Amino acid sequence: MTSSAVQQEGRPDGLSGSTEGVPGHDARAAADSATESAAEHAPRDVYFARQPLLNRDGMLCGFELKIQQIDPPPDADAGASAGDAEGEAPAATSATSAQARVGALIRALMRPQVRHALTGHPAYIDVTRELLFDEAVKALPPERFIFELPPEIEVDDELIARIVTLHGRRFRFVIDHVTQVDDRFARLLPYAETVKIDLRSTPAALLPKLASVLKSAGKLLIAHGADTHNDFDTAFKLGFDRFQGYFFARPHGAVSTRRVSAPRHALLNLLQLLAGEPTVAQLEAELKLNPVLVMHLMRLANASGMALGLRVTTLRDAINATGTDKIARWTQLLLYADGRKVALEDDPLLQLAATRARFMELAVARLPEAGRDESDAAFLTGVFSFVDAVFGGSLATTLNVLMLTRPIRDAIEHHAGTLGMLLTVIEAVERGAWDDVGKTCQKLAPLTTDEVAELALNAAAWAGIADRTAEAEGLERIED
Repeated sequence: MTSSAVQQEGRPDGLSGSTEGVPGHDARAAADSATESAAEHAPRDVYFARQPLLNRDGMLCGFELKIQQIDPPPDADAGASAGDAEGEAPAATSATSAQARVGALIRALMRPQVRHALTGHPAYIDVTRELLFDEAVKALPPERFIFELPPEIEVDDELIARIVTLHGRRFRFVIDHVTQVDDRFARLLPYAETVKIDLRSTPAALLPKLASVLKSAGKLLIAHGADTHNDFDTAFKLGFDRFQGYFFARPHGAVSTRRVSAPRHALLNLLQLLAGEPTVAQLEAELKLNPVLVMHLMRLANASGMALGLRVTTLRDAINATGTDKIARWTQLLLYADGRKVALEDDPLLQLAATRARFMELAVARLPEAGRDESDAAFLTGVFSFVDAVFGGSLATTLNVLMLTRPIRDAIEHHAGTLGMLLTVIEAVERGAWDDVGKTCQKLAPLTTDEVAELALNAAAWAGIADRTAEAEGLERIED
């Protein structure tokens, strides 16, 4: 019997055993070749980073897609215009280049991986004038994409007329990164459904008045930069509707917005038991103390057994049918599920943890001499990099309880070693800090920025649909 969280003597990765048959793993394994093929043929000139937006209940309600678009080299433009009439005006060439750029972006936004990564929620994207005025923009489904008008966009009569036209096609608009009221803001306000206010850059004295006036005008408010619980609390009290930032992934002690529920303590106890290589009888006794865990295990076992025409009816049979490796991975993921009856695709912390873990698992496989052990260790590093957000208190104390190996602990606590660099690079992706991604990739050769971006997108897509696979039925809910 093995455990995904136990320290093994002589093992540098912190994990023993295989991930075959763990929740979602069979679906992941079946998709690995497709993922690799997609990575090989994916557009390399458009990168996406996914940043969550939460509603007032702390649940996912959208993502901002931080877009990095790489201009093709000049030779590519020349090749694209080959066959054009000799002596073509530079302006025409520039227009062709802009059109090609918009086309590449539209195609990238319509990729299945992007749709899956959104987990059914709308995407907020910064738009440019060239995108808004290109007729290709109408190919984007208005229910899936919301346009953010950035501070640098030129506001004139022509732009207002275009916004009115697109509004007639049910596209919605956000005034982005508002820090003050000016003429530009006043001109855009009648056509915007939502206003995104930068908490860090808006004068504190102006914030309450600005929020009050905009709420009275019927506008939805997004608090940008809600990276601490104090940021969230301030914006919440002012009536903000959406919150963009990673406050939910930070520890917050006894008054956390994600209180540690009794089932979550039971999950931690189960992880500790699994670390000690328990017998089936010991596992059965522990699970009988926790009816919620029994419910999930029975669902998981039957989801697996049904493929073989079997029906699991007893707890002992469920344990034997599922296997300890699968129970361990299932328990790790459930650790992040909200204590309420919440669909996993709406749970921000679980989505973030699952995406990070899956990214690290995929990325480490691209490195030289990586094997199953390194893959398992990378997944664990990603999974447990958020445990302090669940339990509060000291990260070191919680990691001690989980009995992780030193390389995994050093990666989580100090970003040390290869696992630590992978953790650093996925954190940079989460921020949309592409320069930082590039710098870290220089130490992770042969990994490149475009590979990291593609793997992160595929990881987000996996996290968005993993709970819908038959193998993962046991991950549907966690109830108090």
